[in-house]
Amino acid sequence: MAGRWIERWDPEDDTFWRETGERVARRNLFLSVFCEHVGFSVWSLWSVMVLFMGPGYGVDPAGKFFLISVATLVGALVRIPYTFAVARFGGRNWSVFSCLLLLVPAVAAWLAMEPGTSYTTFLLVAAIAGVGGGNFASSMTNINAFFPLRKKGWALGLNAGGGNIGVPVVQLVGLLVIATAGATQPRIVLAVYIPLIVIAGLCAALGMDNLAPVRNDTGAAKEALRDAHTWIMAFLYVGTFGSFIGYSFAFGLVLQTQFGRTPLQAASLTFIGPLLGSVIRPVGGRLADVYGGARITLGNFAAMAAATGVVLYASVQKSLPVFLTGFIALFVLSGLGNGSTYKMIPGIFQAKALARGLSGEDAAAYGRRLSGAAMGFVGAIGALGGLAINLAFRQSFQTVGSGTAAFAAFLACYAACFTVTWAVYVRRPARTPVSAAPAPAYAEV
Repeated sequence: MAGRWIERWDPEDDTFWRETGERVARRNLFLSVFCEHVGFSVWSLWSVMVLFMGPGYGVDPAGKFFLISVATLVGALVRIPYTFAVARFGGRNWSVFSCLLLLVPAVAAWLAMEPGTSYTTFLLVAAIAGVGGGNFASSMTNINAFFPLRKKGWALGLNAGGGNIGVPVVQLVGLLVIATAGATQPRIVLAVYIPLIVIAGLCAALGMDNLAPVRNDTGAAKEALRDAHTWIMAFLYVGTFGSFIGYSFAFGLVLQTQFGRTPLQAASLTFIGPLLGSVIRPVGGRLADVYGGARITLGNFAAMAAATGVVLYASVQKSLPVFLTGFIALFVLSGLGNGSTYKMIPGIFQAKALARGLSGEDAAAYGRRLSGAAMGFVGAIGALGGLAINLAFRQSFQTVGSGTAAFAAFLACYAACFTVTWAVYVRRPARTPVSAAPAPAYAEV
């Protein structure tokens, strides 16, 4: 695909941004949100399909948890090549291709969703749905290049939040189908999404742009991988996004398995948490723009630990109202933390550029170059946190018959994330000799 290429792009130039850049960037952001939204819906499709899998399918709760775990795993792994595809093929070109590719898992699910299909076939079809998770990485890398540093928290938060909303929307569609047509008509959900996938691909083809200055840079990837901050941020993103996607996929099954909810009762509650977590993600990015991503992230992990304590108590006491309160709070906080952590990535590499003595466009270019490369790895590893959550639930239900043990493990994880955020990014940096380069102000990222 030849596509439409923009040869000059300098968002840090105020005049360029005001006269040309902002209008183009906003158009690409809007369409990127739409494409990523559909990608997230397909990625989380099996969190809905398992609600339709009654006794006739012959799949127990552990098997259902494993199905959604497979989709999570593939979605995490494909994020790495998707990150570099933007520079290789162009943001517009890859958006068109990655959107239309979603037809494969959607059509495969249409063919597979009926009693009598083998579990191996379900595993394969769920794995293919993982390609929807890759859209996040390419979309975020693409939008990161369009916006100036001062706008990245808002833009990345809006892009990711709009994409994340694909999770509750597909769950809401599933609820409407179960409520109106019953729990034996999963193909109606797919009948909604197959044409939507085509529309998203056409919109990307007609309205998005490729940025010529964004070129494939394997050196940036290697440099980002060597930087400890890439791996530290990946760990923190496991705590935020891993929680969001893991809970989103598992929430309905937990309600059915631990609290005995019917498919309709589970579906009527499942979408609420992901919806709130998605909507608040841009707020997390905006707060990070104003107050610093590290400070917002630190407070957020403390709150996530507290909410997990509530859920753990409710799990032991078998109190559904308290459980729902704590679990929905976890969704909201994970969304807030998603926005603040992702804002930290470009800020960290901008701070490192300044510490190396760079300034102006040189510093901005350095920050864009490394943060774009780092985002793919951070997003991929963060999504693996969702896999860990689903496997933890599977093991917990197999061994003790409830999610209590899994929630105890999640509480320990949030405590570790809080400690790392404070130690690396919030604690006052040690003084450096006058002759040394200035220490990056990581608390401001």
